[in-house]
Amino acid sequence: MKYSKYSAVIIGSGISGLYSALKIEQQVNLSDGLLIVTKSKFGESNSYYAQGGIVGVMKENKADSTVSHISDTIKVGAGLSEFNTVKYISEHSDEVIKDLLKFGVEFDRDENNNLCFTREAAHSVRRILHSGGDATGRMIEQALCKKVRENENIDIYENTAAVELIVNSNNECKGLIVFNDETQEYETIYSSAVILATGGIGQLYKYTTNPAGATGDGIALAYRAGAIMQDMEFVQFHPTALAIDGEEKRFLISEAVRGEGAKLCDADGVEFMEKYDERKELAPRDIVTRANYNEMKEHRLDNVYLNATCIEASKLANRFPTISKKCLENGIDIAHDFIPVAPAAHYFMGGIKTNLNGQTSLKGLYAIGETASTGLHGANRLASNSLLECVVCAYSVAQYLKSVELKTPKQIDEDIKSLIDRYSDEDVILDDIDIPSLKKKLQDIMWDYVGIFRSGRTLLTAIEEIKKLKSQFPRNYKCLSRDEYEFKNMLTVAMLTAYCALKRKESRGAHYRFDYPNANEECFHSFITREEGVPDFVK
Repeated sequence: MKYSKYSAVIIGSGISGLYSALKIEQQVNLSDGLLIVTKSKFGESNSYYAQGGIVGVMKENKADSTVSHISDTIKVGAGLSEFNTVKYISEHSDEVIKDLLKFGVEFDRDENNNLCFTREAAHSVRRILHSGGDATGRMIEQALCKKVRENENIDIYENTAAVELIVNSNNECKGLIVFNDETQEYETIYSSAVILATGGIGQLYKYTTNPAGATGDGIALAYRAGAIMQDMEFVQFHPTALAIDGEEKRFLISEAVRGEGAKLCDADGVEFMEKYDERKELAPRDIVTRANYNEMKEHRLDNVYLNATCIEASKLANRFPTISKKCLENGIDIAHDFIPVAPAAHYFMGGIKTNLNGQTSLKGLYAIGETASTGLHGANRLASNSLLECVVCAYSVAQYLKSVELKTPKQIDEDIKSLIDRYSDEDVILDDIDIPSLKKKLQDIMWDYVGIFRSGRTLLTAIEEIKKLKSQFPRNYKCLSRDEYEFKNMLTVAMLTAYCALKRKESRGAHYRFDYPNANEECFHSFITREEGVPDFVK
């Protein structure tokens, strides 16, 4: 096995990983260098597909204020958003977005060169910045990728999966073990700062807007290393994903389309949202998602429709070029035709418990972006707060690491040695496993039993079915491929999500239970670790 060392290692090449790399390199003394590890091609991430935009409480937007943004975020969070976290992230948005401009990120401007702001559901004012019309994530990702590639002080490992965190007997993270899927080689990387920026869990579900890599890797790694997980039951389902026959990976129809005036309706154009909420299409996502799902179930339909024909055709083309193009490829002219839409798994509010510096419960281990649970989103994320959290927390972890002495470990204890030995064994012979088949079964289980509507019965069924799948996947440590490592992580995160959903006996935000339809008076975060109260197979 190959061995190397770095002052800091970032796992993931989405916006949070890229921006943290640039800020760390800019501000921190890195005697052993900085490494980005990505299991796919550099720059492939959830962030790339973010359409709507990024919240920016900008000083030049006189209609907005941090007080207003804080209020909107906390209302949508259904009692679980942490006030100090929300306040910090809101107050730092102006500074961080202007810093992004310095790295070459461009946001859309009007004819007078003023920043353009749009509005999305549950925002009280227009405060969302966008780039390329409806390609904000892609534009930010591409700008940051360019800067990272140009930076000779940042190394990049592509097609390389992080398979285990190295933790010593004092519960300190001292590095990681990685696996190159192309060469089939393992490498031990020692580092005193490992930053997880691995994104969400969307691929656990049959229908999702997430790309293939959203398999909960960082969450599973941190859980197995002993870190505290928070609010694992809160999965956000987006109400409007393009529903094309036979397609399970669903293209996102941005909330910004509703923000500009589009209406939800049936095939005859009859609108229905007023039955569910006075805010109609601009109600929080959980409400709109359940409304769409109810309409589909009541009328035995595969989808409802989004009517954007009320928006001027030229505005649709300029504001939503990516959506317009994708729909046209499927024979839908959004200026004249209704868009078939249905809910899909979109975002994860739970994850690795961190503070605003990205610190987890394990010394030397940090998490940022969707893989972390900072307390910003609470039980239901406010639209376009995700990219803001990514960049503010990436900025914060870099600031914090300025005060940390980043020296790679000179000695390893028996815990680390025995862990490395498991991956160094060349004599292990493993049988092939049909991963695509197992993965599809897991996605069906999660969609059917741990989806938009849940109950004690469905969740217990999910747990039993996931256990059966685990029995068909006899891998404890080493696997044969990246696909197997991903499935191993998916099993872990699926069980944790189902188990925590079973424990939360109420409905709150994105977590809705038929058998407990009301929210409890007491509002609390849920926590889970490897050591306490966890089904056996994920220990």
